[in-house]
Amino acid sequence: MSRLEAKKPSLCKSEPLTSDTVRATLSVLKGVLTSCYGPSGRLKQLHNGLGGYVCTTSQSSALLSNLSVTHPALKILTTSVQNHVSCFSDCGLFTAILCCNLIENAQKTDLTPTTVIKLNKHLLSLCTNYLKSEACGCRIPVDFSSTQILLCLVRSILRSKPACMLIRKEVDHISALILRAFLLTIPENTEDHIILGKSIIVPLKGQKVTDSTVLPGILIEMSEVQLMRMLPIKKSSALKVALFCTSLSGDFSDTGEGTLVVSYRMSLENAALDQLLNLGRQLISDHVDLVLCQKVIHPSLKQFLSIHHVIAIDRVGVALMEPLSKVTGTQPIGSIGSISPSSYGIVKELCTAKFGSKHFFHLIPNEATICSLLLCNRNDTAWDELKLTCQTALHVLQLTIKEPWALLGGGCTETHLAAFIRYKARNEPESILTDDGCTQAELQLVAEAFCSALLSLAGSLEHDGGEIVTDIKYGHFWSIQGDCPSVVNWPDLLSRCGCGLYSSQEELSWSFLRSSCHPFAPQSCLPHETVGPDSNLTLDCLTAKLSGLQVAVETANLILDLSYVIEDKN
Repeated sequence: MSRLEAKKPSLCKSEPLTSDTVRATLSVLKGVLTSCYGPSGRLKQLHNGLGGYVCTTSQSSALLSNLSVTHPALKILTTSVQNHVSCFSDCGLFTAILCCNLIENAQKTDLTPTTVIKLNKHLLSLCTNYLKSEACGCRIPVDFSSTQILLCLVRSILRSKPACMLIRKEVDHISALILRAFLLTIPENTEDHIILGKSIIVPLKGQKVTDSTVLPGILIEMSEVQLMRMLPIKKSSALKVALFCTSLSGDFSDTGEGTLVVSYRMSLENAALDQLLNLGRQLISDHVDLVLCQKVIHPSLKQFLSIHHVIAIDRVGVALMEPLSKVTGTQPIGSIGSISPSSYGIVKELCTAKFGSKHFFHLIPNEATICSLLLCNRNDTAWDELKLTCQTALHVLQLTIKEPWALLGGGCTETHLAAFIRYKARNEPESILTDDGCTQAELQLVAEAFCSALLSLAGSLEHDGGEIVTDIKYGHFWSIQGDCPSVVNWPDLLSRCGCGLYSSQEELSWSFLRSSCHPFAPQSCLPHETVGPDSNLTLDCLTAKLSGLQVAVETANLILDLSYVIEDKN
């Protein structure tokens, strides 16, 4: 027996956040995430040093899944943000950067972690209650009888992802398609509970973005040769469909450890083919017009069905099985034995379509909430980023149905919220504090750290050396170009705030973002033209941002509360 190495004792480190290495790693992580934030964020290329796939992105979902974080405390941060993104799709960078800011600022207060955590919870409650209240000055209602606010919401998501490489005309085109695809997933006849359908994104790379389109139903990609071999169906009534989730290739499933007993001189291949042909005869006698199979169909069965004018399409893949089941109203058939008549479904029409160099079968349903978004972009990298962005936008629209409100974007919610917290902490501390042993002086310190984290997050939107100011009436975010001359008249240098709601031509006063100003109660009256036909607001999803705020604060509290990190080195 070879010599066994003695077991090493676990490595125990106290106060992990006091380590210079951990602080430096947190600072680097924050710098990477901050540099990606917003419409002018810088892109990152993620790749393996040995070669392979290169990912160019600024999205948190792609960044965090490809970044290698080793320290347990930072793994908590990245895992929390990834869990948030998996549930809400949006506001991943917002969550991660705010969490980093809160951790860094808490360490500068010289208060005990217990005190900071208690007060952070109070401030989080103050924020969420305010953002959900009717008095909130940074949220607007979403009216589903008008598309304007919904388009603003989708456009804001597309503009915040520069790796999609879209110009304004393309952003408007894709925004309209995403909204149309979303509306097609809403059933026409709804009761108390709405069950949304699905938008299937079909890739078409190397084409102009404006060639993208949305079609009701499902597109199944086929080769031109396959289309030529299949006879067109000319039928005035609906087409009967059979959908198989099992293989029709005639192969045998794995018997495991069992034994397969075969009679003398019996051919398994011939027996399987006979069974498949019997299945084909049943499909023909049941007047089936279209056979769809998730896996492979035996060539002989295909030819047999084709002779009897039945179209057979195989290898549709597992991803299309659920949409096909909804479109056709059929239950996937899992065996090749006797088929119940109730297993069949119907489609209104089956036709062929060509987009670019690709050919498709187009299944058009009678009434279904399934549509295909044929998505084009110039290259693989831009298409991958655009696909992820479209999925985010579609999910955000679904979340907006549940909670029909949107938050002002462009940094305005963060600066407005910071102004609100500062005012409350200074003038109404008793409304925040409860009987938990914290003093007003401690509240002032933690509230300032919390507001500084929000303002620093808003400041991360500027990447070109510009200056950022906030107005002291609404508490909104305003950006000045870095090459502007010394300030003579503020309205000459500012046009509209970050979200686009207010104009600098109003009678406003401004203060630099990082300068100290007297706390004020930000006004919350929204102008009447907020939802006008020419509105071009920058908006965020209320549900996703509220969750991101909560995840950021709770994760920061969890990391601040770590006293020891115990690692098993064996």
